[in-house]
This record gives sequence, C-alpha cells and structure tokens, in this order.
Amino acid sequence: MSDGARPAPGQRTPESAARGAVVIGGGLAGITAALALADAGVRVTLLEGRPRLGGLAFSFQRGELTVDNGQHVYLRCCTAYRWFLDRIEGAALAPLQDRLDVPVVDLAKPEGRRLGRLRRDPLPVPLHLGRSLAAYPHLSLAERASVGRAALALKGLDLADPTLDTQDFGSWLAAHGQSARAIEALWDLVGVATLNAVAGDSSLGLAAMVFKTGLLSDPGAADIGWAHVPLGELHDRLARKALDSAGVRTEVRSRVTSVSAMENGGWRVEVPGERIETDAVVLAVPQREAYELLPPGALDAPERLLEIGTAPILNVHVVYDRKVLARPFFAALGTPVQWVFDRTHASGLRSGQYLALSQSAAQDDIDLPVAELRARYVPELEKLLPGTRGAVIEDFFVTRERTATFAPTPGVGRLRPGARTKASGLYLAGAWTATGWPATMESAVRSGVSAADAALRALGRPRPSRLFAFEEAA
Repeated sequence: MSDGARPAPGQRTPESAARGAVVIGGGLAGITAALALADAGVRVTLLEGRPRLGGLAFSFQRGELTVDNGQHVYLRCCTAYRWFLDRIEGAALAPLQDRLDVPVVDLAKPEGRRLGRLRRDPLPVPLHLGRSLAAYPHLSLAERASVGRAALALKGLDLADPTLDTQDFGSWLAAHGQSARAIEALWDLVGVATLNAVAGDSSLGLAAMVFKTGLLSDPGAADIGWAHVPLGELHDRLARKALDSAGVRTEVRSRVTSVSAMENGGWRVEVPGERIETDAVVLAVPQREAYELLPPGALDAPERLLEIGTAPILNVHVVYDRKVLARPFFAALGTPVQWVFDRTHASGLRSGQYLALSQSAAQDDIDLPVAELRARYVPELEKLLPGTRGAVIEDFFVTRERTATFAPTPGVGRLRPGARTKASGLYLAGAWTATGWPATMESAVRSGVSAADAALRALGRPRPSRLFAFEEAA
C-alpha cells in the first residue's frame, strides 16, 4: 500500500491486520511512537504504569488548583514537539511568542535599574540579537563584545565532531574570553534552563547544539512557547483522545514486568493478569527501567544505561492574595531564583496570583524541607517583586523531580543508545536516547519518531509522510 493511499488513523487494511506493536511507556516518547505506528496501520497497544499519560510533564489537583509538576517551555526550533501539538490538536493551547522577549531582572543592581531584556529584531542571523546584546545592561561593554566573538566561534563548531562531547562547555567559554559574569548573566541563563546543568557540568556538544540551533540558526528559532492550560490537558486528555481516534489500545496502571523474545520472531510482554504477543516492542521508559526490561543481548553494553546520570528540577509554587507580577514570566540574576512564571489562569485560580519558580540543576535544594525552601525563596521574591511585600501568601508548596532529566555531562553522548537494538523487533525511545538534543520535550518526541520509523521499516509498513513533515521544517 503506498503512502498516498495509507489508511486514516484507526482504519485497518488486510495486510496490516496481523502486524502489531506494543509501546511501553506513556510519556511523550511513547505517545509519539504509538501515534506514528497507528497512523501507518499497525495495531498498537500502549502500556503505562502510572494512572495517567504525560510522563514527567503532567498535572495534578491541589484543592481547586490544577498544578503542573514543573514549568515546561519549548522553542520555535522544536519542530518535533510542534508537530506533536498539531497532531493532538493542542497547538492553540501552547502558543509561541510573536518574537523572543525575555525580561531579565538583576537583583544585585539598585531598584529602577534592575531590568534588562533579551529580544530579537526582524533581521537575519546574527544581527537579530545584535541590538539586544549591545544594550544588555547586565554585562559590561567589553563582556558584550566578547560574547559576540564567542557566539561566532560557537557557530563554527561542527556538531558532528565527537570530540565536542568529551569537553565541558564552561572550559570552552573561558578559553574564548568569557568572564564568570558573562557565563552567569547570559550563557547559564539560557543553558541551565535547557540543559539542566551549569556550563562547567555540560557537554560542549550538547551546549553547542542548544545555542547553535536556538540562537544562531534562524531569527525566530528561540521564540518561546508554553502551555496556557494545564499540561495534563495536552499530554493526557488530548493525547489520549488522539490515541483513541488512531485506534490505539491505551492501558494505564499497567506496569510491564517482563519483555521476552518468542521462537517465532515475535515478542511477549507481560503485565499483571495479561500476556501480550506482538511483532514489535518500543521501550519508551527511563533508562534504568529500560535496563531492567531489556532481554540479554539486546545491547552490547547495557550497563552503560546505568552510567547515564540524572539531574533534578525543583519547582516552588506560591499563591498570593493579589496580583504581584504584571508580565507572564521573567528570569533572575543575583538571586537563587532562576525563572518565575505566572500560572494563575492555567491553574484555574479565580483570585490572587499563582507564581511558579522553576529551579533547574537544583542539587543543593532538591531535598530541603518545605519550611527551609519557604524561608529561602519568599524573601527573594520580596526583593524581586515589590508587590509581594504587602501580599498574603495563601499557599506555598513545592514539587520535586529528583531524576527530571539525564545529566548532560561530558561523555554522555557515548552512553546514549540509538532507537535500534541488536534484538530484531525491539526499539528504544526516550529523551535520553541518541537524539542529539538534551533532555527536553523535543528530544522525547524525536526519539518516539525514530523508534517508530525503525519499527515501520522492519514491519514493512510505509512511512506516514505527515509524521516526518517536521523534518522539512527543521
């Protein structure tokens, strides 16, 4: 059957009726793989151990509030995640900025002189950021000039060079004239939020990919988008609706206990109370869980999966009795606070204002008691936002993801496996696999596409052209 005559989602053809796949894991990687396989006419069962879909980008109820476990954003250059939003009919609920504009508040400066902005002009790269950088008040004139020179050097790096992964970004920046202040006020401002690590702890390869793609590829590449509704609306409700429409059997609270090869070349997947036999399996779970489920011989060195470190993200949630922040978000310098987002409307709060502080690379804070975190962050907010000083805190709580992402340390690239394993019919997906991206929603979706593509080739099914449309836009 040609791609042009492929069945609509949910429809089956005689030759595809016997071809099946099981996707293990209901995060973005697993949802993507399941949709891609189903759109190509494969019978798909999606198994998720949690009671919901969405992986580590989810929502929960706290009284009348609908709370995201963490603040997630994406960029215009995230073409795979944008495809995903389109596929689940959720793009309008997570819009992009018309043009990059990031308010940056430096607490170390006197009041009235604290605000700077990183924004782009409608000019070609690298001129699109020239005026913003030239006027950026948080760096000296000499530091601004040195940033421009480092950016040009970064643009010249070959992302295919494997030696980049062995170096750390911080040392490279220092060697290219970047002061500690420039790293804090610019490179880490962006890098910590995207890599979940400071420059000195980050692979040069991954950091170069982030900055080259986001800031030095296309004028609009770094425009920021985020969900204006709870993440669960996108990654659970709308995703499940799309899966249902595509004919995917979706089972939550179904934790897989084993995956094994059968003598006929197929696969057997065990869950409590059920044994599923299928033609292909996509393991779309965290690396440690993948290690536990992999059958012998599937990877040459499966223990490498356990060498992929993890990094935490802490989110601090503060509900005030009044509005204290006029803009949708801002980034901060000279304070433990990193990024602050207004989540009032998305959470369903009817009065007051709800702020979420997103704290990446939060190793020092992730296990602190709530009382200590309150004592640490509330005074910082009072310094950053004068309106909070007379406001009453209606609620204060934290969400912790201790293994939020894989750690982008130098050398991690050699540990990240591709979608294919040595076991025919068994594939890997997850932001931690070899997508070339750091641990982002974009990486997760790309991994699901790669796993589905590999499985479709092995199953002899056509590649749905609309699945790979994002590659043309990249």
